[in-house]
Amino acid sequence: MSEERELLRETVAALVDKHASPAAVREAMTSERGYDESLWRLLCEQVGAAALVVPEALGGAGGELADAAVVLAELGRNLVPTPLLGTTLAELALLSADEPDAEALGALAEGTQIGAVAFDPGYVVNGDVADVVIGVADGRLSRWTSFEAHKLEAMDLTRRLARLEPGQTTEIGTDPGLADIAALLVAVEQIGAATRCLELTVEYTKDRVQFGRPIGSFQALKHRMADLYVKVQSAKAVVDEALGDPSPTAAALARFSASEAFTAVAAEAVQMHGGIAITWESDIQLYFKRAHGSAQLFGSPREQLRRLEAQVF
Repeated sequence: MSEERELLRETVAALVDKHASPAAVREAMTSERGYDESLWRLLCEQVGAAALVVPEALGGAGGELADAAVVLAELGRNLVPTPLLGTTLAELALLSADEPDAEALGALAEGTQIGAVAFDPGYVVNGDVADVVIGVADGRLSRWTSFEAHKLEAMDLTRRLARLEPGQTTEIGTDPGLADIAALLVAVEQIGAATRCLELTVEYTKDRVQFGRPIGSFQALKHRMADLYVKVQSAKAVVDEALGDPSPTAAALARFSASEAFTAVAAEAVQMHGGIAITWESDIQLYFKRAHGSAQLFGSPREQLRRLEAQVF
């Protein structure tokens, strides 16, 4: 990671540490809009989180996809609910339009408007709070100038989903492969969350005493946690490589690897925490729900495998 991106990561981490405690995350995810609006403003004003992929000429920071990935990974660590994923995808869609809407891009970059991309109208990330909605179908992009939104009661409360019904739409250009970009960005989030979930589990096994010893000292648990660490780090390497050289195959591989790693860590975290892990008071149940919810978002691991098989056979 470059010095600039490490500084970006540290800045976001500091904001999350100060404003997105587990209690704050729970309050945000059950709020009317599903995220902390004051934290969102801080991320946009102090970090420029929503402006990273937008060129400077259009009111953005002129960064790259990897810059947005740094922020999403850090937010993913603590399951911080924000509209950054949908907004970033909407910006990339508008930028690939035949005639980019500079006004809409500027508002999205400032964070004063929220974006969403509808790959499947049945479940759209932040769809019910979005101001700018882009539809993706049959290799084309369309701007939904009017639509009806219906909030969905999803298993993962930290990820706001909605069902959208398009009204008036206008075709704006060719799809630049947004599904692959979305898969890659979700994979980045998954790695951040898996890393933190494993850290929480290691910390718990050091504190939980059984038979007069911390359970983390038992050889069997040491081996299981070591295996999880290797799985997460291996998946992270795949995701990092895909960010450096994006392609449909790299995105599918990154998504599959990240989904497998996160679901494995979440499952073991529940086992090692015991019964407390499935109570509302525990944060592990939130990671478990995020792991399974994210694994099905924008294509399940099985679908990603089918895409990879098509490249081999």
